[in-house]
Amino acid sequence: MSQQALKQVLRQLPQYFDRNVLVGSATADDAGVFRLDANRALVQTVDFFTPIVDDPFAYGQIAAANALSDVFAMGGRPLTALNIIGVPNEVVAPKTIATILRGGHEKARAVGCAIIGGHTIRNPEPIYGLAVTGIVSPKKMLTNAKARVGDFLVLTKPLGTGIATTGVKRGLTSRGLARHIVELMSQVNLVGAELAERRLVHAATDITGFGLLGHLGSMCRASGVSAELQMNQVPAISGEIFDLIAQDCVPGGTAQNLRAASRITEWNRSPKAPRLLLADAQTSGGLLLAVSPGKLDLVLDLLARLKTPSRAVIGKIKPHRKRLIRLVGS
Repeated sequence: MSQQALKQVLRQLPQYFDRNVLVGSATADDAGVFRLDANRALVQTVDFFTPIVDDPFAYGQIAAANALSDVFAMGGRPLTALNIIGVPNEVVAPKTIATILRGGHEKARAVGCAIIGGHTIRNPEPIYGLAVTGIVSPKKMLTNAKARVGDFLVLTKPLGTGIATTGVKRGLTSRGLARHIVELMSQVNLVGAELAERRLVHAATDITGFGLLGHLGSMCRASGVSAELQMNQVPAISGEIFDLIAQDCVPGGTAQNLRAASRITEWNRSPKAPRLLLADAQTSGGLLLAVSPGKLDLVLDLLARLKTPSRAVIGKIKPHRKRLIRLVGS
């Protein structure tokens, strides 16, 4: 669902208040957080989607990485997960289903998360993902609601997976780009927990289906601030991304994100291609971090040590304005 449609649905639901609910749906964060005691809180999330690559093992890895990263975006560590899978039995063979699940199990095991069960249904097309439970210290958890004026914005993965995967489906991408995006989407955002435990960032969110502009907009609303983005500092996966855009190889979700972002963004005559990149619907994207100037070097050093795909400083948090996001540069 689009952000706008989702907001309309959530507005119709009754509000549930509990002093132990530290993060709920109100701030459009990456996961919910429920306090157990002064030192421990549960982090809970769920995510699943239809195949975006042909290889079933890679599909399982990407779907699992995407769900697990929600916990890391909150500064937590995943403990357990449940498989969620829907399949058209008459089309997908049991061996293929097992391969998808093995991909998910391998990715979860790599970050110390135990998959302890799951649920299957018949579905017209395959879906796979995880419901994940993690643990975090309430004193160290990350949310999208604590960005401060003057913070730098740092991005840990380049953009363009939505456009690139659409290009793969249409046979328009090189083999090298196809391999690269699988590697990129399979990488879990473990760095979120490391940053939180060292108290190095004020706020964080992972960049997924609503694109960079959509998730940054949620961070700005939740924090009561605005943001300025340096367009020429935002990394793309490859120069091929702009070739694909020129061929109108743009997924529907990205175009939808761009329309929604126009309501909150001051474009400053920016070209359409970079706008589409900023709005591109990512699968298992990177983290967007709000970092104080005094800790920026420490954060960049940690990202370098952990070999995140990107360590780009792409903008800055500004005082609140009517238009939440302003683009500068070209």
